[in-house]
Amino acid sequence: MVVAYLAMTPLAMLLYGSLQSGFMGEGGFTLANYIEAYSDREFYTLLFNSLIYALGVSLFTFLIGTTLSWICERTNTPGRRLFAVMAVATYIIPGVLMTISWILLLSPRIGLFNTLLTGLFGFSEPPLNIYSYWGMIWTASVHLYPLNFLIMSAAFRSMDSSLEEAAWAAGASNLACLRQITLKVLRPALLSTLLILFIRGIESFEVPALIGIPGRIFVFTTKIYEAASGFPPALGLAGANASILLIISILGVYLYQRLTARGEGFTTITGRGYRPRIIDLGRSKYAVSAGCAFFFLLTLFLPVLALLGTSFSGYLVALTPEALKNFTLDEYRFVLSYPIIARAFRNSVILAASSATVVMLLTSIIAWITVRSQIRGRWVLDALTFIPIAIPGVIMGVSMIFVYLTLPIPIYGTLWILLVAYVTLYLPYGIRVASATMVQIHKELEEASTASGASWFQTFSRIVLPLLLPGFLSGWIYISIISLRELSASIFLVGQGTEVLSTVVFGLWDAGNITAVAALGVLMTLFLVVVALVIQRWQRSLGILRE
Repeated sequence: MVVAYLAMTPLAMLLYGSLQSGFMGEGGFTLANYIEAYSDREFYTLLFNSLIYALGVSLFTFLIGTTLSWICERTNTPGRRLFAVMAVATYIIPGVLMTISWILLLSPRIGLFNTLLTGLFGFSEPPLNIYSYWGMIWTASVHLYPLNFLIMSAAFRSMDSSLEEAAWAAGASNLACLRQITLKVLRPALLSTLLILFIRGIESFEVPALIGIPGRIFVFTTKIYEAASGFPPALGLAGANASILLIISILGVYLYQRLTARGEGFTTITGRGYRPRIIDLGRSKYAVSAGCAFFFLLTLFLPVLALLGTSFSGYLVALTPEALKNFTLDEYRFVLSYPIIARAFRNSVILAASSATVVMLLTSIIAWITVRSQIRGRWVLDALTFIPIAIPGVIMGVSMIFVYLTLPIPIYGTLWILLVAYVTLYLPYGIRVASATMVQIHKELEEASTASGASWFQTFSRIVLPLLLPGFLSGWIYISIISLRELSASIFLVGQGTEVLSTVVFGLWDAGNITAVAALGVLMTLFLVVVALVIQRWQRSLGILRE
């Protein structure tokens, strides 16, 4: 009942609200919102822009992440372990901050790259323009690729190399073997990863809002935001526009489930003796290593340096050597003394810790039911838990407005509504981690506890949860980090006193206070890195990670 309420109520209320002619049911049922949305020529422009953007992001992200995962997992490239760490570290930086960093680097007016290229080659106009399709796709891809990297690294790591060895023995080159054997064997993982990336692209908000709107490239997420944040808010129209985005996401998740369900036909792990073979790249391994180093310099260190330099400059200028002479700490003093930022920091930490804890506890119980019990229909519980992965953050935000302005539950305008939204959005991530860990625990330990007279609660709390701790903490870390950086749902639900860091960053940027955004971004990034390091150290102290 809890999972059904969390997963299905927002969708039902979104449909209900989209069929209302007035504000929250004041005018009765009507199809006017759908007629207005779907008869507008702009609707088809939004559909075209959204599909082009999502396709571009999914393909480019897939190319980057898969190439890096193959290099780090299957080759003898020098420094590949360090590259794997840097790939994951990229995901720690919130998306809104990464987007702002690339604006500082590629803006036609003040971008560092444009300044350098114009000075070196004497261009009459800036050669790079981030306010374009390619600017949006590049910015989203270089932040999203760690997700692809993690998925494909696991696939490469668990693949048996016997078929590859047969191809090498027959005289195939490394490239031919990769193309004809490896990628074909991993086809289910490749296609399902592409679908996940497409869904993440179609529901993206930060990049379309910060880059697309100034570039006059509108997608569904920005249209929904404009409709819901206007005065008076056109919630019915926002719901009608959100429905097509929801349909696309659900279709993508359905195809993902079909592909992963048929993946067993491509299984090559044959027993205890399999081990992926490390491919010797010969002399080219040094060129590959240099290419990876350049990639991380370009996509990780330069954006962070852009934020850092702007935060110390005191005013928005191109990051030139002359500008570096005027460094000041004024923006950091402003950020640390700004009351809203202190409140937003406290709210963000509370929500991150609470949502991660609730999600992992709830999904641990659900995983026990779906993996251990013989209850009929338990697959329905697993399916309900996975449904929110098809709900984009902007739709969750609009849906929550419908739900808690209609139902007599007084949490609208409080931190509770944000907590409910976060828990709902992140249930799919928690259940995948919890289920995968639960499968690895043999049930004989629980049977021994039950035979000794322990209740279910005693067995679960004293036997199952401690054994789930490695997966529990891994899921907790991931959910807490993405909660701290969540924007697309939060921007609809925050109010006076419930601000979070991501919405404060967005508000400061929207108000033109870019240097303060940079200073706050540097502090946020440092905080997230410290949190990740502290939790990793805690895991090592518990023996969960190997030194």
